[in-house]
Amino acid sequence: MGWIGKLLNGGDDKKPAPVTAAAAPEVAHEPATIAEIDAIYYRWLAAVGSTQTPKQTEQQILDELTRLAREPIAGAALVPRMPAIIPQLMRTLQEENMSAAELSRQLAQDVVLVAEVYREANRPCYHSRYNASPSISTMEGAIMLLGQNNMRMLLARVAFRPIVSMKSGGLTVRTAPLIWRQSEKCALAASLLAPGMQANAFDAYLAGLMANVGLVVAFRLIDQLHAPEAFPQSDAFIAQVFAQARILSVRIAELWEFPESVTRAIAQAGQLDADAQAQALALGERLSKLRMLVDAAQLDADDPFVLAGLGKSALGVFDKLADEEE
Repeated sequence: MGWIGKLLNGGDDKKPAPVTAAAAPEVAHEPATIAEIDAIYYRWLAAVGSTQTPKQTEQQILDELTRLAREPIAGAALVPRMPAIIPQLMRTLQEENMSAAELSRQLAQDVVLVAEVYREANRPCYHSRYNASPSISTMEGAIMLLGQNNMRMLLARVAFRPIVSMKSGGLTVRTAPLIWRQSEKCALAASLLAPGMQANAFDAYLAGLMANVGLVVAFRLIDQLHAPEAFPQSDAFIAQVFAQARILSVRIAELWEFPESVTRAIAQAGQLDADAQAQALALGERLSKLRMLVDAAQLDADDPFVLAGLGKSALGVFDKLADEEE
């Protein structure tokens, strides 16, 4: 985002104001690296203490995670598959002349989806914006109110919820709801940032939801393999967990036949030569993790660690993530 900062702050021909005691120059802060953010985020997720597992235990976990990344079918077996109806619904929503009646008929096959659509359509924010009636009582009315884009995002959330928020051992039970919240925030952030980066908003949304699937598998492995009295938490281990978890997310997304733009974004996120889709995802991941840490009182909202390197649009999205939580 450095070039955005230059556009916002540079190119001004005005002479700088004289420095006074009341207006001392601000100290420049380097943006936090994603490795630094991941380390804080991981330790907060796991609520780790000071006792650390032996290096051989850390290596055992990493070896198993690496094996699953090479054998994605085995990795995918550790997370439930999304409902079969979802791909059919997504195809319908891709059509330019989408039929609300046809989509309503397809939705009727899944009572969970029906309930979610009604719940979403009856949220107050839609009624205040569109002056709709206080209660939406028909599926076609709900579909028309939400529109294609909101319907697609709603279905994606419903499809991914059991995948990311599944329950297993004690660690997974504790971390799963937090990982799911961050996934939703990441998806929202990436979709809001995408248009300004000339990227597809819905593909960015899907990538944000899918990016954490490998991390869910990683926490299941840690649950199974770490010693009860200690926990793997070295910086090197955490960096490798996130790296291998990302590879596994890509492999599972490919196995599930996600669009190439989605799998490529997950694979490239954080790389210097990343395309626009991957850049939107990377910034979405950064903002969502920082937002979670700020909301959990792990970091202050005005901490330079949080704000350094963020341009105006990114800061606007960062604030929006807090609004969504409320």
